[in-house]
Amino acid sequence: MDLYLQFLFSGLTLGSIYALIALALVTTYNITGILNMAQGEFVALGALAACTLYSAGFSLPAAFFLAVIATAVVGGLMERLVINPVRNASNITSIIITIGVSIMIRGLALLIWGTNPYSLPAFTEGGPLKVLGAAVNTQSIWVFGLLIVTVTGLFAFMEKTYWGKAVRACVINRMAAKLMGINPYILSLMAFIVSGMLGAAAGVFITPITLATYDMGFSLGLKGFVAAIIGGINNVGGAIIGGLLLGVLEIFGAGLISSGLKDAVALIVLIIVLLLRPQGIIGVVSGRKV
Repeated sequence: MDLYLQFLFSGLTLGSIYALIALALVTTYNITGILNMAQGEFVALGALAACTLYSAGFSLPAAFFLAVIATAVVGGLMERLVINPVRNASNITSIIITIGVSIMIRGLALLIWGTNPYSLPAFTEGGPLKVLGAAVNTQSIWVFGLLIVTVTGLFAFMEKTYWGKAVRACVINRMAAKLMGINPYILSLMAFIVSGMLGAAAGVFITPITLATYDMGFSLGLKGFVAAIIGGINNVGGAIIGGLLLGVLEIFGAGLISSGLKDAVALIVLIIVLLLRPQGIIGVVSGRKV
């Protein structure tokens, strides 16, 4: 039982990261109709930038804040320079463009940071906590907290602010939102900025656990995409459930069967979901374009 609990806590930690990435993907898709396959690179950029700033003498909170801001700027530039000029292109074209941006960012990261892994200290000093016989890394608690704060903040934004209601209006009916004076292109810019911030925050929070490398974004982005598909590509709650479920399945598969299955689990689950329920556990497939 202790072993199973250990697998569960480790899976929830991993799943929280997948859920954050899936959350950014789903939010961007709901507003723009575009699947941003460069989301994983935002995670890598945030993590590497924070490591560089911290090693340069900045405090950990300052490094986190500056890395998030820098990655948000990258997300905004991507939307203005790459996505906005081709906003009338087909969905397949848009996805291919984001894949190209992902490859470009990964190449630039390799030139800037090289192949060496980078690290950050844990946010809380001390050893792991004992919970029902299982050891829980204190950094994992920070990761859980980030997910909770993100979901709470997103809910408050959508329900309590003008821009949140504008986003919901665009998701429901873009043309009616335009007639009411809402500019969907501003919302598209905001979506990519927020996705950059979410990706960077996730990258910084997991670096004390996994280290940061130039190519870490590819695997994380793929797992986040699978989590979004599992839950339903247009459903925020589904993205969270899909991410947590995928993380738990990966850890249990690696721990009980073979460690070589860890990365294969995501693809196996993706194939099963696409065959049995392509709209996801919760979501309903729909396409939107801003």
